[in-house]
Amino acid sequence: MNDTDTCPAPHWRPGLEEEYAALTDRLESMLPCLEIPLHLPWIDAIQQLKRQRGAVIMAHSYQSPEIFHGVADITGDSLALAQAAADCDSDLIVLCGVHFMAESAKLLAPQKRVLIPDREAGCSLATSINAADVRGLRERHPGVPVVSYVNTSAEVKAESDACCTSANAVQVVEAMGAEKVIFLPDRYLGQWVATQTQVELVLWNGTCEVHETFTASQARHTREQFNAKLVAHPECAPDVLAEADFVGSTTAMGHWLERERPERVAMITECSMADNLRNRFPQIEFIKPCNLCPHMKRITLPKIYACLRDLRHEVSIAPAVAARARASLERMLAIGRHETI
Repeated sequence: MNDTDTCPAPHWRPGLEEEYAALTDRLESMLPCLEIPLHLPWIDAIQQLKRQRGAVIMAHSYQSPEIFHGVADITGDSLALAQAAADCDSDLIVLCGVHFMAESAKLLAPQKRVLIPDREAGCSLATSINAADVRGLRERHPGVPVVSYVNTSAEVKAESDACCTSANAVQVVEAMGAEKVIFLPDRYLGQWVATQTQVELVLWNGTCEVHETFTASQARHTREQFNAKLVAHPECAPDVLAEADFVGSTTAMGHWLERERPERVAMITECSMADNLRNRFPQIEFIKPCNLCPHMKRITLPKIYACLRDLRHEVSIAPAVAARARASLERMLAIGRHETI
């Protein structure tokens, strides 16, 4: 059964437009104006149900504006959301992101109930490698520590010595204290890390289907056509990163914009990232040479409502796997910085 088969659209009630006037004003800079009246009844119904359930809704920065601004209580990058799940007062978390993010929240908040609105919301990086692959790498490279990007399943994290994020990858790799490190699964992130450390990296052939499709010629055209600064995520190919004015994680991108305040910027990353930053930096003109993440876009307002209504799609992790995966995350947190994708 589809999540919305038994989920009729909420009715428009009197006073809805006035009650959500401030949100409407915010969304008008990010969404076509005709969409907003369609979203408001869902937003209102979710807000009411959320209060009834005592739930907290968390949304990743790649979520669409009607979710990110309309219903989320906590927003941010994936590890920040996982940490917030551990710290918040609610025992019921709805994680609006992809599956590995919901798993990370469950790992850091094992006593809480974590739901994901669509269990099929996956990630090309997470599916590019499995636990058996990691064990095979260890056999081929005995004694070499394994650092896994947080964009991996709990099973892969459990086979790793430590996790990392795009912001702290260099720091985590060097903290292993080894001349060689197995770094997985994103080969482009690994190539970027390799330019900043003397540690030899053994890479896996995984890529992010959103970031790998950008090209250097697109980046150059955007700069020339729009006279824009280029900000790129390190999951992009090396020739794309070579064109960028700044390379960094989603959190680091926001810090760079705060510091530099460019007149015009092109975000070489997922489209909704630019939408959500536009609200934070209204004085900056955002050019969008972007790609949509099809997995993130599986999360919709009707699915969030159905998830809350039926308490469906609860995330569970086998205890033995969870204990080892949690240890990999906690080793990263003990090392230092913990911004993420």
